[in-house]
Amino acid sequence: MISNTELQRILLTSPETNPTQGSVHWSPGKSLWLFAHYLVALVGGVLTLGIDTLLVFLVTTAITLCLGHSLGMHRKLIHGSYGCPKWIEYLFVHLGTIVGMAGPVGMIKTHDLRDWAQRQPNCHPYLHHGSGFWKDAWWQLHCDLKLTHPPKFELEPRIAHDPVYRFMEKTWMLQQLPLAALLFMIGGLPWVIWGISARVAVSVTGHWFIGYLAHNSGEMDNEVVGASAQGYNVKWASYLTMGESWHNNHHAYPGSAILGLYEDQPDPGWRVLNAMINLGLAWSVVLPGDLPERKSLRPISIRARAGFGNKEPHACPLLGVLRG
Repeated sequence: MISNTELQRILLTSPETNPTQGSVHWSPGKSLWLFAHYLVALVGGVLTLGIDTLLVFLVTTAITLCLGHSLGMHRKLIHGSYGCPKWIEYLFVHLGTIVGMAGPVGMIKTHDLRDWAQRQPNCHPYLHHGSGFWKDAWWQLHCDLKLTHPPKFELEPRIAHDPVYRFMEKTWMLQQLPLAALLFMIGGLPWVIWGISARVAVSVTGHWFIGYLAHNSGEMDNEVVGASAQGYNVKWASYLTMGESWHNNHHAYPGSAILGLYEDQPDPGWRVLNAMINLGLAWSVVLPGDLPERKSLRPISIRARAGFGNKEPHACPLLGVLRG
């Protein structure tokens, strides 16, 4: 039986709606965008490699993945797992947009469609990385899926009618320009190559690669009974993904602001969010215990049966001293 599985943006408008029937087509804009960055990164990157350009790549990648993709796009915009000032939300979502995958609306739509599909008894292999490695790479990085009977996607007015988000969505590829201009003024063309094209190429490809692994192999603490796809924790990638690779945890508690639930699961994104809480820049944080009980969730490890860890916002001693 097909259901909306408690995803408010997904509406079932027809009895025929399903996530299994559809066809995969090459997406020229998506594909050429990525190929262009590959080409610039490979050719220009070799010619301009240096300590400074490598540092630019590492710093810009860390900032856009942590503040942008993890805290901005995923934990804030998609799941609403914490509150923050509007200017921080806009900044973080902008940084998430320049990761290079899509604009804010495109990211939400793609995420929710996959979430809905993976919670059904069956779904198209495109939606759960169910094909072979190379085929899935081509599909995810260069193609789009067109479902024969798709659900209706209805974005909440707060986002749909926001002029800033509408502008970001229409110009998401051009959102690279402010950072590119800044990098050019400071370090010239080599900094632009490494801070824009190399970063986009690695970030987009890496996002697919970790997503592929996180739906095919790894550690599990919980199982979503009846779901066509399970999430797996990819332990070695926790720092590289800013905590996003704890995907089994995310499948179990999708609305949680914490992704690394246990003490042996580092979650850099949560550490930054905790610092924001201490600074008064974040509030109304959603923890696993705040979420409604899911009848389909079945703990399969000893620690999962005992609970979901004891991580919660904690006070920073240094800030306490500075505040007197």
